[in-house]
Amino acid sequence: MKLSRLFIIAVLFAMLLALPLYLPTSLVNAAIQMLIAALFASAFNVLAGQGGMLSFGHSAYFAIGTFATIHGMNALDETGLLPTPFMPLLGALAGCGLGIVAGWFSTQRSGVYFSMITLALAELLHTLAPHLKDIFGGEGGVSAMRMPAWGFNFGTSIEVYYLTLAWVALGIALLYCFTRTPLGRLCLGLRENSHRLKFMGYNVHKLRTMVFTISATFSGLAGALLAMNNEAANYVLFDMTLSTQVVLNSYIGGIGAFFGPALGAAVMTFFGYAVSDMTRTWLLYQGVIFVLVMMFMPAGLFSIGKWWSGNRRRFSAARLTGVLSGWVIGCIVAAAGFVFLCEFLALILALDYQSQLAEGAAWPAVALFDRQWLPGAFTTWLLPLALMVAGVVIILYVNRKWQSLCEGNA
Repeated sequence: MKLSRLFIIAVLFAMLLALPLYLPTSLVNAAIQMLIAALFASAFNVLAGQGGMLSFGHSAYFAIGTFATIHGMNALDETGLLPTPFMPLLGALAGCGLGIVAGWFSTQRSGVYFSMITLALAELLHTLAPHLKDIFGGEGGVSAMRMPAWGFNFGTSIEVYYLTLAWVALGIALLYCFTRTPLGRLCLGLRENSHRLKFMGYNVHKLRTMVFTISATFSGLAGALLAMNNEAANYVLFDMTLSTQVVLNSYIGGIGAFFGPALGAAVMTFFGYAVSDMTRTWLLYQGVIFVLVMMFMPAGLFSIGKWWSGNRRRFSAARLTGVLSGWVIGCIVAAAGFVFLCEFLALILALDYQSQLAEGAAWPAVALFDRQWLPGAFTTWLLPLALMVAGVVIILYVNRKWQSLCEGNA
């Protein structure tokens, strides 16, 4: 790893260490969720990004790690099988055990067949879980309490944050080291050309099972950290929503880079935390972000850093900042128009508003962003459309200027 990258990681880690000292409790809890999501996405990336095996059922290994940790916390008259700081190891072991079994079956096939098998296995567990009440607690779920250990009572969000940060940092570091091992390098061969590996004498099925198991182990570790934070678990964790979320987060961050999925998971988790309380249509915005990133930035958000580092020798930092700022401003202006349009449509199509309409009468005004807007007024529709057009024009203008700079500097 380059010294510059090590320096950036050290600065980032120092910021994460200092973060809870300056944040309210609600944001500390959000930061814990972001860390867990980052580790889960990094574990998923080892399988999908490095090994080329796209799993649609990775929530199963995350959830089994959560439940194993909850039961570990409740064991021995609720004193716990292990000291609280070591409790996440139970989740990793559970994920590893399930990963060996599920990986042996699912890696018998590749491509879309592999994806469908992982989906089927996850759905199988999701269907079985409500009926196994002794293990998964039915609809009420299972709860536990964090026990004091080593002088810490783990009763505050800050202590849980530092425990989560330690395990997440260790987990991501181990996953990174794994990608530098011979087995980690073979993952790229599994992704690019498994037939050549088989021709060279490697047991491809065994290799795939090992990679699958490693990914499931760290997914279980991430699930264990969720159990430590929430002190409860429900079979809903086996639902497809979590599996879909990790796929979307990983691709938004950039599945081609090791740290891309962690970045995407952290950003989108914070996005969900910040926006879900403001609007019911936040999942629509999340879907639109995914579509736009895949269309115009297929390498994900992490490619912005690569773009910067790839051009810093040709252009000054001020010029790169100007170009990047232009793109950001264009996106913000277009997004403002789109959000206005979506929120306005959601309000006038809601049942509460529709029930106020009288035949032959004009539609009443709608309160949005501290102002009253008439649905029948031309300006009400012109404003969001003008903002979206202006945003696209700004982006196209900055693109043209950037191309001119590149051609002039060639």
